[in-house]
Amino acid sequence: MKEREITEEMVSAALNFPDNIECIDGKRKIAQRFIEGKLLRIIYEEDDEAISIVSAYRTSKVSKYYRGKE
Repeated sequence: MKEREITEEMVSAALNFPDNIECIDGKRKIAQRFIEGKLLRIIYEEDDEAISIVSAYRTSKVSKYYRGKE
């Protein structure tokens, strides 16, 4: 996150107020939120006790990852 200049506040906003959530499989999900003109994607897993962040990145390739909004 540090290398990609993604703050904890950005991740929190994407997880708490996502524009979209995609389910990859039974346990891994992707929360997506538009922040600062780019699509922020947070890949995470959750259980009853915690959320584990697998990866976080921003992209300008909105049409590749987000259907219905450009």
